[in-house]
Amino acid sequence: MSQASQRRIAARIMKVGKNRVWIDPEKTDLVGGAITREEVRRLIHEGVIGKSREQGISKGRAPAHRRRGHGSRKGSHAIDQKRRWISRVRKQRERIRELREKRKIPPATYRKIYMMVKGGAFRNAAHLDEYLETRGLIKRR
Repeated sequence: MSQASQRRIAARIMKVGKNRVWIDPEKTDLVGGAITREEVRRLIHEGVIGKSREQGISKGRAPAHRRRGHGSRKGSHAIDQKRRWISRVRKQRERIRELREKRKIPPATYRKIYMMVKGGAFRNAAHLDEYLETRGLIKRR
């Protein structure tokens, strides 16, 4: 006889899921005859129906499910810094290239400034322009 309803009632009484309800395999006919909550409660008290242990996650697998956010990825911060650096240097190099092509700075100055850009001497392209103006390195027409 099917014990689906007894299993459901027992799960509600014991406050567990249906899969955690254990029914003694030798006394299935006794469980099959129980149709009221009171009868199922009596069987639980007698130990014919019980609850199996909670499964849980093994300690070996647990870290695989946690700690996956941006802040915990090794090198993620360094990659962000690198991208910022690349963007900044490219803008500055583009700026000095424009100045050289427009013949506002001579090739020797271009070389010197290029190496300063590479060394990280300027915060941004505006800072680079400010440096060139204060030093009088930009040719006036």
